[in-house]
Amino acid sequence: MRLIHVRAPSGSYPVVCGAGAFRSACPLVRKYTGGGPIFVLSSPRVWKSCAKTTVRALEKSEIDGVILFSDRESDKSLATVQKIARKLIRAGAGRDAILIAVGGGVVGDVAGFVAATYLRGVRLVHIPTTLVAQVDSSVGGKTGVNLPEGKNLVGAFYQPRLVLCDPDMLLTLPDREFRSGIFEIIKYAMLGDAKLFNYLERNLDALSRRSPTVLATVIPRCIRAKASIVQRDERESGPRELLNLGHTLAHALEAATNYKRFLHGEAVGWGLLSAMLAALAFGKMTVTDAVRVATLMHRAGNLPSLPAIGHARLWQIIQSDKKARGGEVGWVLPVGIGRAERGVRMPKPLFRRIWAELPSIFAEHAR
Repeated sequence: MRLIHVRAPSGSYPVVCGAGAFRSACPLVRKYTGGGPIFVLSSPRVWKSCAKTTVRALEKSEIDGVILFSDRESDKSLATVQKIARKLIRAGAGRDAILIAVGGGVVGDVAGFVAATYLRGVRLVHIPTTLVAQVDSSVGGKTGVNLPEGKNLVGAFYQPRLVLCDPDMLLTLPDREFRSGIFEIIKYAMLGDAKLFNYLERNLDALSRRSPTVLATVIPRCIRAKASIVQRDERESGPRELLNLGHTLAHALEAATNYKRFLHGEAVGWGLLSAMLAALAFGKMTVTDAVRVATLMHRAGNLPSLPAIGHARLWQIIQSDKKARGGEVGWVLPVGIGRAERGVRMPKPLFRRIWAELPSIFAEHAR
């Protein structure tokens, strides 16, 4: 079991990572949060598969309530937050409550925003059950919900008291959801870890088979990378922007398709390919490196096809992104493999060209 400390300015906390960690949930929660009533927040889909193990791990007598809500991206909304808050009030949850989010990225984002705002803040624990959540979204304190105009436009920075990542919880994850997380791992390799990229080139097939050895290597590596960045820039005013590699187009694709076509990691996959094309156009990446990226992405698995949406519509969504400054979004582009540059201004004509060429990139490489 590995203990990774995230030392954010607003609060430090441990990430306990390792196979079997979930079985120690109850003593860990008590150790890092103290006393207080426990309320589990999850989705019907997740709860169906892990209710027994969660109740056993947290000890039934310690759970004061279970609140279930939809974990579809399209339901990640203020309306959902209000429903959860009202259920907490009716259950008598006070300022001493502990909210434990058991689920993937949507559950974590919503539960985190509820914890940040309910009674002006209660304690939060993340127990992520998807690969995307374990390597990325459960760490760093970003919470938020969507508006019709875009993804995560309402939210808060709110650090948990504990994150518990158990790779054993990924063994029953549907293949598509597991594959979605691999694209987030590739993101970390591209933006700051060339050795991880090399490791993925050698071990991607084993990762896809959910090898315990490979998972025990890549999950803590991604967590440490994110922790290092969050410690330097908790509120995304500088280096943390690098974590948005692949996410500028990804968030626009999700919003444009009403959060129904892509899993988050799949949208990030297309976003990484678009960033790669832009880096080639700007001369920031060699063709050799671009081929390595495209090869690894293709080995990771198929991506849903891109929608028939005009570039102007996507451009409009991108300009309203929460990361925009003065009406412009600074893109994050890879600089070779293992390094990235933030704040790159994308000319609209170049974006139009990339959007036109993007569908063929994956297909041509597959051939």
